[in-house]
This record gives sequence, structure tokens and C-alpha cells, in this order.
Amino acid sequence: MERRTFIKLAAGTVLATSTASLGALSARAAGKTIVYLTPGLDLPFWRYLSKGVESAAKAGGFEFQALDSHNSPQTQLQNAQDSIAKGVAGIVISPTDSSTAPSVLELAKKAGIPVVIGDIGTNSGDYASFISSNNYEGAKGVGLALAAALKKKGWEKGSVGLITISQARKNGQARTKGFRDGLIEGGVNTKEAGLQQMQVYTTDETFKFTQDMLTANPDMRGLFIQTDQPALGALRAIKAARREGEILVAAFDGIPEFVDLLKSGELVASGMQQPFLMGERSGEALVNQLSGKAVEKEIQIPILAITSENIDKELPTVKKTVFANEVN
Repeated sequence: MERRTFIKLAAGTVLATSTASLGALSARAAGKTIVYLTPGLDLPFWRYLSKGVESAAKAGGFEFQALDSHNSPQTQLQNAQDSIAKGVAGIVISPTDSSTAPSVLELAKKAGIPVVIGDIGTNSGDYASFISSNNYEGAKGVGLALAAALKKKGWEKGSVGLITISQARKNGQARTKGFRDGLIEGGVNTKEAGLQQMQVYTTDETFKFTQDMLTANPDMRGLFIQTDQPALGALRAIKAARREGEILVAAFDGIPEFVDLLKSGELVASGMQQPFLMGERSGEALVNQLSGKAVEKEIQIPILAITSENIDKELPTVKKTVFANEVN
């Protein structure tokens, strides 16, 4: 092949490649939708976070769509693939767990689509920003509050059970360690009545876990549920076992039912993340990234330590940043 011909062919290849790349970039630039990939909209926490992302996306001039992964890594990956194929502008993801996020991040990176992670975290991969809560400190506060309540009743020698979110999630690991450290710092260094990890995050699942713990541990005096709605299943199991008033229950996150439960003392405390605020900050970070503005790599949202004693004072803030104004 003559050198002149080779140069012409090479130039043509570069031009074709550049044209294809520009076409792909133009297609992505034309994307007007921000997608939120969520573990499960049946859990209030993710619904509130979704509303926060939606608020920021629409304020930034984008359309919005939430895709439910139903706690399935396969569904999450399919949702990501579908979103990328449609040429969305960007993705906010709350992974099913930290080990499933890298595959989504890799797909988005290859397509040149920016990703912001809202909670849970990832074991690896590139992303524009990670918005999280300080799960360790939040759970430590819950541990301290439960320890104080146990000591007040003289129950500090009774065992304490944990019903946790997946310990494959970085936030789950942080909550477990924080709670344990809080109990010890609060002067309660007792045996555990077991640790059960939620799989489907329902009240029925937690009801069964609590029943089993109560049966196996007659001396159980405390219980920590690491998320919101499933805590109702634990309270139901305690009533069914006729152990009301004998077990102090603490939770994490928040749902409207918690307001009255905290006021009545059926719940001692809940470390309430602020999911609406977290979603809002996640959406804002993605909009800024798409606009070419500087974005912080990590943003932490404070956790509200809500107890039976401060619920009335903190309620106005809780209604907005936790419950996404769904509660009057």
C-alpha cells in the first residue's frame, strides 16, 4: 500500500471515529432525563430520597424517572442498561449493596454518563459524588440513648438483639459498629441476643426474627432495628409475646408512625437520616456535574438523633427533611 493511500485511509478512520464520538456526545448532551436507581420504593426511606432527587432534577430543568431494583442486583443492572441505552443525562444510584455498584459504574463510565451515589456506597469504581450520612455516629447515638434507657430501668445486664440491614453494605457495617460502640460507651457491655440480617426488609420478616430472639433469649431487654418500617414488625412481635414494657426498642431512619411511637415511649430512639435532603443534595450534585460546575467528591448529611424526649422540638425539621412533607 502506498504511504499516501495509507495516510488518506488513516485520516478517514480518524474522521469517522471523531464523527462517531461527537455523535455519541451530542446524543448524551441531548439527554434531558435524570434517572434514580433505587433498591425499593416500597421502603419509605427510598421514596423520600427519590422525591429529593426529583425536586433537584426538575429545579435544574431536567425530567425525572425513578426505577425500582426490587432489591435485586440483576434488576438494578438491567435498569442501568436500559437507562444508558436511552441516553439519559445522568444517573443517581442507591445500590442494592456496595458490591453491586461497581458494575453499574463501569457501564456508565463507558457510556460517558455521570453517576452520583446517594447512600450505601460502593466497593470500587468512578463516580462524580457520594452523598451519605455518618451512619457510624448516628448509630452510636442510638446505642448511647438505648444504654441510658436500659440503665434508668436497671436492665443493663439484659441481652440486646440486633436486626440489621445487609452487612454487605458499608452503611450496614457502620451502623452495627456504631451501635455496639455506643452501648459500651454508655455503660452497657452485655451479651448480644443475636444478629439477624434482613433480606426482604418487610415487617413480617422482622416479626419472625424478633419472635426467634425472644424465644431464645428470655433475658433480652433491648432491640435495635437498623431501618424504619421493619421496626413495626418487631413491636408487633413483642406485643404478640406479651412482652410489652419489658423490651426497649430503638430504630434507625424514620416513618410517620414513629412520631407517636416516640411520644408514647414504645420507641426509645431513632437515628433519623434525612433522606429528602440526601436526595436533594444528590440531585444537585448531578445537575452541577452536568453543568460543568465543581462538585464535592463526598458530601455528608447529618443524622438527627430523635428520642422520646426531643421529638416535639425536632418535629418541624423531621417533617421536611425526613418525611418529604408527606406528614401534616
